[in-house]
Amino acid sequence: MARADLYGTLATLFCRPPSQELLDRIAAVAQSEGSLLDDAWQELAEAAGRTDAEAVRQEYEDLFIGVGKPAVMLYGSYYLSGFLMEKPLVALRTDLAQLGLQRPETVAESEDHLAMLCEVMRYLITSDDVMQSALPVQKKFFADHLQPWVDNFCTTLEAYPGAMFYAAAARFARRFFEVEAQAFDLFG
Repeated sequence: MARADLYGTLATLFCRPPSQELLDRIAAVAQSEGSLLDDAWQELAEAAGRTDAEAVRQEYEDLFIGVGKPAVMLYGSYYLSGFLMEKPLVALRTDLAQLGLQRPETVAESEDHLAMLCEVMRYLITSDDVMQSALPVQKKFFADHLQPWVDNFCTTLEAYPGAMFYAAAARFARRFFEVEAQAFDLFG
């Protein structure tokens, strides 16, 4: 369940600017274990404690919305093909259909948006359907639709001069996805 919660947190952070309540909750959860993931969470918690919802909302808009092309893209197909709405999105839609999942009509973002992919992973982890929640299904979805591009996304976000809170979020996301990849490798 901890993995599902972390995917849910990442989905929330990258879907829309976090509320003050979420920033306060993140800031209140300190880690002291000393692992790379714990250190990255601690950095995120400190960043959440140093800011407020309005500043993060402005940062979110500057980074991911902006006027014209966003400073940082949140879509996997952009990192995989250089364009939006390309072959990686078609492959993702095929895999989602095989899982019995589809984007709700009320959602404007395409399925390859980082937040949506994190939500799918959260769903796969918590699903009552053993065929969907099976570790090989999770591993394949992660390997096909997140692992090939999230490191590039995190690097781009961390390096962007206007990223402060979201630079910490990118470092945490990178560490979390690294741990996921290593864990999937251990379980074949």
